[in-house]
Amino acid sequence: MLSPFAAEAAHKNRRSAHKVAHKVGKSHKIQKAAHGKRGRVAKRQPPPVDRQSANYADLIIEARTGRILHSTDPDELRHPASLTKMMTLYLAFQALKTGQLHLNQMLTVSHNAASQEPSKLGLRPGQQIRVEDALLGLVTKSANDATVVVAEALGGSEEQFARIMTNRARALGMKSTVFRNPSGLPNAEQVTTARDMAILGYALIYHHPQFYPYFSREGFTYAGIRHNNHNHLMSRYRGMDGIKTGYIRASGFNLVASTVREQTRLIGVVFGGRSAVSRDNKMASLLDQAFARVHQEKLNRVAETEEGSAVNYVMVPSQIPGFGPEQPVTVASHNGNM
Repeated sequence: MLSPFAAEAAHKNRRSAHKVAHKVGKSHKIQKAAHGKRGRVAKRQPPPVDRQSANYADLIIEARTGRILHSTDPDELRHPASLTKMMTLYLAFQALKTGQLHLNQMLTVSHNAASQEPSKLGLRPGQQIRVEDALLGLVTKSANDATVVVAEALGGSEEQFARIMTNRARALGMKSTVFRNPSGLPNAEQVTTARDMAILGYALIYHHPQFYPYFSREGFTYAGIRHNNHNHLMSRYRGMDGIKTGYIRASGFNLVASTVREQTRLIGVVFGGRSAVSRDNKMASLLDQAFARVHQEKLNRVAETEEGSAVNYVMVPSQIPGFGPEQPVTVASHNGNM
């Protein structure tokens, strides 16, 4: 039986499906390869991670204009690992907005939630946890037990919540993403792309601005134990204020990050680092190059799209489908490279 949240989400997805047709680039061959005739994701696996040399897929966009400043294999399928929790949080924030969850509401921990693999808060079956503490556990500790508590509260089960997650991904324009669980623990069928994760990062920032500051938390204390944020780059890279790290053996080290300098916000995605340090260094290097480019363009008063240059587009939604009119923001590549 569907929970009230699951039933409402399913209804809204059906109601808005015919209206939501966001394009993700102009690479129709990529989309055709990723999807079957009925729109199902084909059983095509991400490339294996080489432990000796990084196998990056990455993307940097300028949030205000949506312009793609850099990309490497942005449509290649990858395992999201704990970047998955970004969608779990997106749906939890949505439920908080609509009153289906409340920050001080107590949620009961199931045996399934308590039995999740690390990282975790160490929750026990039958224990209760506040919604806000569970969300902070997701953001900072990347706690899988807290993640499942939230997922079961909203979807009734991990499996049903994963279907809601995938449906919401489609509504946002994430055409290549499939979720099989809410945490990002290993599942061969759980896949995404750098492009899709940039869209989700954008949606978290602009659909839920009142909750986005959670991603800036350096840590939080629960049951007398301090849990620090896994995004160590946030304290070292000027202007970075979120979003989420991820790692499983099959994915390598992943990161979605958002940074603001001189009133310019960039959203970056990096998949496939050999280590957290190499991933962070890669992200910092890409952001440095992108900020330098934007700064130079400001100095030179260069138009965002030069006359005659090739432009490719990504569509990212500016409002939550089903909660208002869809007014997608155009994400354009300045030089036509995707």
